[in-house]
Amino acid sequence: MSILQKIAEIEAEMNRTQKNKATSYHLGTLKAKLAKLRRELIGPSSSKGGPVGEGFDVTKSGDARVGLIGFPSVGKSTLLCKLTGTFSEVAAYEFTTLTCIPGVIKYKGAKIQLLDLPGIIEGAKDGKGRGRQVIAVARTCNLIMIVLDSMKPLTHKRLIEKELEGFGIRLNRQPPNISFRRKEKGGLNITSTVPQTKLDNETIKSICNEYRIHNADITLKENATMDSLIDVIEGNRMYIPCLYVLNKIDSITIEELDLLDRVPHYVPCSAHKEWNLDGMVETMWAYLNLKRIYTKPKGQIPDYAAPVVLPAEHTSVADFCNRIHRTLLRQFKYALVWGTSVKHNPQKVGKEHILADEDVVQIVKKI
Repeated sequence: MSILQKIAEIEAEMNRTQKNKATSYHLGTLKAKLAKLRRELIGPSSSKGGPVGEGFDVTKSGDARVGLIGFPSVGKSTLLCKLTGTFSEVAAYEFTTLTCIPGVIKYKGAKIQLLDLPGIIEGAKDGKGRGRQVIAVARTCNLIMIVLDSMKPLTHKRLIEKELEGFGIRLNRQPPNISFRRKEKGGLNITSTVPQTKLDNETIKSICNEYRIHNADITLKENATMDSLIDVIEGNRMYIPCLYVLNKIDSITIEELDLLDRVPHYVPCSAHKEWNLDGMVETMWAYLNLKRIYTKPKGQIPDYAAPVVLPAEHTSVADFCNRIHRTLLRQFKYALVWGTSVKHNPQKVGKEHILADEDVVQIVKKI
């Protein structure tokens, strides 16, 4: 029996099973089995012979990477052409783009790589079309922009989300607040700091048994679900922010646009008529959550033309030094900072100091 047949069989059994306390142990085992089979489908074990699947060889460049994902003929290539000036073939038929086309947007001093990925189809997570390569590239992105046709049903949004989730990508979600640590002996030690309404100890044990984990410390710091526990055990999930781009709004009425306005994390635009492209880029910048730090050589004015762009979670002075050059941290003595992260300008700080957006930094080296 193939992996796809096994997955279909388990999904059918899960649909047949009533969801209540009595069946939670059985459902937990089934979900763990399903997650293991999906992992095999995503990356087959390297011990097996045969040629490796061909992917999209696109070098990561710029300060961030944004992927355009959607069904065929929703306007991804037109968006890339209008935003970056890069040529990507545009035509009235489906599957015009057959490979990954990169382009670069320069915005607020940052270079953002935009990828026009081939259209995916339902069943992409199971290897249909070029879905597996498309979603593998999506895992390397800092932001995913799902392009939707506003004239087509909004159920397309859920279908694409399902394909991405099947490949271990979690959209607009934070990693579960669950501590999981394997140990050599001592059995399963399960503790929780908040009341659990969706998960009991028996279900946790059934999931761990399926993974052959018999000795581990598990601390639940939130009201966890089976899926969130499996995600933590698997350890290969990607938590990526997502923006829903509703394209072709020039073909719908104002009333329909008001209705689409209820969709969270969305931005309306018309790539063909260039409506709201500036607003889309501005929203994209907000979702990327990047910080610009300006350099100031000694005795000169700050260089506002070429900022050092850092992700919001890595904005210490040490991260700033590493971004400029790896050897700079060895010669680091202290830094002078002007901006909102300090109480007075300039302020002498160490390498642990957290910088804010548009701070100016001067590095002083050891003699």
